[in-house]
Amino acid sequence: MSVYLALVIVLSYLIGIKCIYYRHRRTLVKTLQRVMNVSSSRETNGADIRALLVTAHPDDECMFFAPAIIRLVELNASVHLLCLSEGNYYNQGARRKQELLNSCAVLGIPASRVTIVDHKDLPDDPKAEWRVSLVSSVIAKHIRAHSFNMVLTFDGRGVSGHANHTAIHKAVSHLASTGQVPNDCSLLSLVTVGLFRKYISFLELPLSWLLPSNVCCFIGPWGYRRAKDAMFCHRTQLLWFRYLYITFSRYMFVNTFQIIPQGPKNLKIY
Repeated sequence: MSVYLALVIVLSYLIGIKCIYYRHRRTLVKTLQRVMNVSSSRETNGADIRALLVTAHPDDECMFFAPAIIRLVELNASVHLLCLSEGNYYNQGARRKQELLNSCAVLGIPASRVTIVDHKDLPDDPKAEWRVSLVSSVIAKHIRAHSFNMVLTFDGRGVSGHANHTAIHKAVSHLASTGQVPNDCSLLSLVTVGLFRKYISFLELPLSWLLPSNVCCFIGPWGYRRAKDAMFCHRTQLLWFRYLYITFSRYMFVNTFQIIPQGPKNLKIY
């Protein structure tokens, strides 16, 4: 009897996840419409979205942001990637650049939309202090050059706490608070969750759906296969614990974002 009850609970849970997934497909565009402050009277589709993902290292895009990328690409959004280092911590920068391009191709981002920064003051190093002024300048120029209306990046805890991740959040927050972002550009930060939620795999989906967030993106089995294939492109990074991450990390299945509030426009700081 207890085995039967356990099977019923598991099946009900999986059916619930499936229902959430299909409901999510119908509501994601409306959610993005609200985030982007588009009037509900105007019909909006994914093709209106020009999204920039800002990361610190090759493999960030699939380790942390794969669900969002896959869903945006599915909606025919124009998705670009700005990676602020080559990932040269172990002198593998050249290989990691190619791995990044391969991963992006799997996720649906063509090489023409990928920009990899190689700057001596932006090293791949958890002990390095990336200057907020430099990082914000690089990001602001990229936003203006391509007229993006959505930017996605890390939150203040950077998912893993990596100093390079948190430096990007500080830079984007600086741009937001000083009014250096175009009026039609929304800024979103990837929510860092606690250790338990981070490693309960797809079982975390109902929590992400029910708990408050501005945008929630999650993927089904086919999307997970793409995310996993993208991770496998990063051969230099596939140490044993990466396989555990691929299997158990909720970031391989779901992304939740909060809006980064923006301050007054054209504010001059002396």
